Amino acid sequence: MKTAICYYSRHHGNTLKVLEAMAQEGEVDLIDVTTRQAVRLNGYDCIGLASGIYGFDFQKSVVAFARQYLPQGKPVFFVYTYGGAKGNGAKVAAEVAKEKNCPVLGEFSCKGYDTFGPFKLVGGIAKGHPNARELEHARCFFRQIQDRLG
Repeated sequence: MKTAICYYSRHHGNTLKVLEAMAQEGEVDLIDVTTRQAVRLNGYDCIGLASGIYGFDFQKSVVAFARQYLPQGKPVFFVYTYGGAKGNGAKVAAEVAKEKNCPVLGEFSCKGYDTFGPFKLVGGIAKGHPNARELEHARCFFRQIQDRLG
C-alpha cells in the first residue's frame, strides 16, 4: 500500500517523530506541506494528514494543502500531537475530507512536548512525549490502516 502523509511539524518535531515511526511500517512518502512543490496524490492508495494542534486546531497550512491537493474520494486518515488538550483535533481536516467525499480510515493522536506561550515559563508540558509506547501505538495504528485497505 503506497501512502502519502502530508504534514506540518515544527517546534519540537513531535508530529514528525510519530510519522517517522509509522513510515517504518510500509511504503510511505512524507510530504512537508511548507515546501513549495508540485504535488500529485492520485497515485497513492491513501493519504494521511498530520499536524500538531495549534490554537486548538490543525495547522492552517495542512488544511489549505488538503483543500488544494486532496483528490476526490481518496481514503484518508489523520494524525496529530498536542501539548495540553486535543482541542478540536482533526475536525477541520475531516470537514475537508467530507467535502471531497473521502472515506476516513481513522485518527491517531498522542501528547507531544509543548513549550508554546506560557508553557515555556514552566519548562513546557508533556515532557518526554511522544514516548516509545506512543510511537508503538502509532505503528500499530498504521498497520491497521494497511490491513483495512488490503
